[in-house]
Amino acid sequence: MEAENHTELSEFLLLGLSQDSKLQPLLFGLFLSMYLLTVLGNLLIILAISSDSHLHTPMYFFLSNLSFTDICFTSTTVPKMLVNIQVQSKDISYTGCLTQLYFFMIFAGLDNFLLTGMAYDRYVAICHPLHYMVIMNPRLCVLLVLMSWFIIFWVALSHILLMKRLTFSMGTEIPHFFCELTQLLKVACSDTLINNLFVYVTTALLGVFPVTGILFSYSRIVSSLIRMSSTASKYKAFSTCGSHLCVVSLYYGTSLVEYLSYAVTRSSQSSSIASVMYTVVTPMLNPFIYSLRNKDVKGALRRLFSRVGNCP
Repeated sequence: MEAENHTELSEFLLLGLSQDSKLQPLLFGLFLSMYLLTVLGNLLIILAISSDSHLHTPMYFFLSNLSFTDICFTSTTVPKMLVNIQVQSKDISYTGCLTQLYFFMIFAGLDNFLLTGMAYDRYVAICHPLHYMVIMNPRLCVLLVLMSWFIIFWVALSHILLMKRLTFSMGTEIPHFFCELTQLLKVACSDTLINNLFVYVTTALLGVFPVTGILFSYSRIVSSLIRMSSTASKYKAFSTCGSHLCVVSLYYGTSLVEYLSYAVTRSSQSSSIASVMYTVVTPMLNPFIYSLRNKDVKGALRRLFSRVGNCP
């Protein structure tokens, strides 16, 4: 009972990206701008896809889900940081911290699964074009997304239940701008062996399998492209997955940078700065990558703006 009370009374301090008070207005303006761009850009992608019947295909079904996930992903961390900067406070309650952690893990995991589903979609489209609509039928697409939600829901919930076992001291400082799992485990007062083992297992399962699926899909795509005799056919086939390949490279590349920055420097501050890339920058850039490199999306956005402009 004493340990339970100790935990429930806990309050954390998010140290953020910088302790320099002169930098706070700059950070506020920068992250507010990036957050608004992320929300607006991804909303436009969702509206363009939903309003254009030409984009009601498996590829754009996954893209609209990715845009929705990116909005939620960024919204779990940035608004709280902006509020803390604005009111000049670093506090976050124990319940608020675990809630933020829970939704962060859900949407980070969904990003992994959706990028894997999009890679599989491109593999079927290029390697089995005649059977594409049969294989990637609406039922399968919806099932893949629902399975992703189901798996990551229980994984995230398991992490939270294990976190509830731990105790923390009052005013524990977290050297990050949000409640990140590994940082929380480092500042816990009780034994975290089980938690760390579960982190390793879930990271291996939810990290290795999606990456393996993406690599397998693209290895088959490259193999299929090599067998094509026409250069024009190769370019047309590969251009359909160019945007996805850019997003995958950006997402996993920035995640790798965060891991390497911490592994080399062992600095939590360096890790938190590097994590900005995949938690804030990548979701902001995804809509631009798809709208600039994809003729169908650009056409849908033009038609969307045209309809809005013609409205009285």
